Amino acid sequence: MNRRSDISIIPIHGKTPQIDESAFIAPGCRIIGDVTIGPDVSIWYNCVLRADVSRIEIGARTNIQDGSVVHCDGPMPGAPEGCPTIIGEDVLIGHMAMVHGCTIRDRGFVGLSATIMNGCVIEEAGMLGAGALLPEGRTISKKELWVGSPAKKLRDLDDAAVAGLQLGVAHYVENGRAHKKALAEM
Repeated sequence: MNRRSDISIIPIHGKTPQIDESAFIAPGCRIIGDVTIGPDVSIWYNCVLRADVSRIEIGARTNIQDGSVVHCDGPMPGAPEGCPTIIGEDVLIGHMAMVHGCTIRDRGFVGLSATIMNGCVIEEAGMLGAGALLPEGRTISKKELWVGSPAKKLRDLDDAAVAGLQLGVAHYVENGRAHKKALAEM
């Protein structure tokens, strides 16, 4: 169970968060319920991951930046198992994002202060721009950039843009390790 007083790891409904030992969880985070966090993931300062009505899964090397909220939705008409939040590997989620009941595939991107709602999918290397709102049930296809509120396709991403995003993933893995070490040395 949680040995750190600067974060909250809270079981609910018989489900306890499962966090890989290599993950970095920053002070101020609240991780609740049926949450699975993979290797080298970084969850930055003051994030909330609340899986009290469905599940949240976060793949390896993904980062969820400061102040973001990740939630899911319970059973409803058309979705008897609810809307879990499934986040793939090597995903970047910007500061203050709202990620709710959706799927973000490997190498996806959610910009600063963006909102992604129930039933949405961001396909591999798809990108939701800063401040955008992706309404329920929409799909951003592979290597597309969507912006605005409501979000609409702006353009396709080229290989150089996708490679640039992956540099951000590598940076956050290393920076998470540095922050984890700094906290351990306090």
